[in-house]
Amino acid sequence: MSLIDNTQTLDTLFAHSRLLPVINIECMQDVLPLIDALAAGGINNVEITLRTPLGLPAIELLRRERPAIGVGAGTVMDAMQFHAVVDAGAQFIVTPGCTDELLQLGMESPVPLLPGVATASEVLSGYRLGYRRFKLFPAQACGGIPLLEAFAGPFGDVRFCPTGGITLASATAYLALENVLCVGGTWMAPRTLIGQGDWSAIRQLAEQSAALH
Repeated sequence: MSLIDNTQTLDTLFAHSRLLPVINIECMQDVLPLIDALAAGGINNVEITLRTPLGLPAIELLRRERPAIGVGAGTVMDAMQFHAVVDAGAQFIVTPGCTDELLQLGMESPVPLLPGVATASEVLSGYRLGYRRFKLFPAQACGGIPLLEAFAGPFGDVRFCPTGGITLASATAYLALENVLCVGGTWMAPRTLIGQGDWSAIRQLAEQSAALH
């Protein structure tokens, strides 16, 4: 697929569900009830990170058992992880930053890459190769809404997925920006609620979050 095709794929994925829960899996038994709770609340895309050893098997499980859910792989750091998540069936790949290696892999990938950026120079590194969709990370710490508003001038055809430090209370302001593709975060599925198996509370958070837009 070309980068143009990958951009269109990302736009289609997030056209109706502009929220991206960032999830660290610590128990495989949590995977299906957690995703079912989010979906019941109106959230149909998730980012499963590789921060735990269960990330890859969780992606494989979701692609097999919940094919209607858009499943992305997050915290992908190098070529080995990149190839592993593609093999696991990830539908998109999210990185915390961008390296030449990752950007090149994304250009040749059958699934879209959402490379992480925090500065205009990093955006330019991807932009010159044809990337037009990026993850802004860590969003709040690197400038948040004022930075995205500033980026809108020179990068008029670029859209971002801000992630990092965003809450239910602050998400609305991000979603209101024209250059925001979607908003990522952990507030939709907090670690404490996952640990407690409180799927009802997670569903309520998903409903509240989905109602923001």
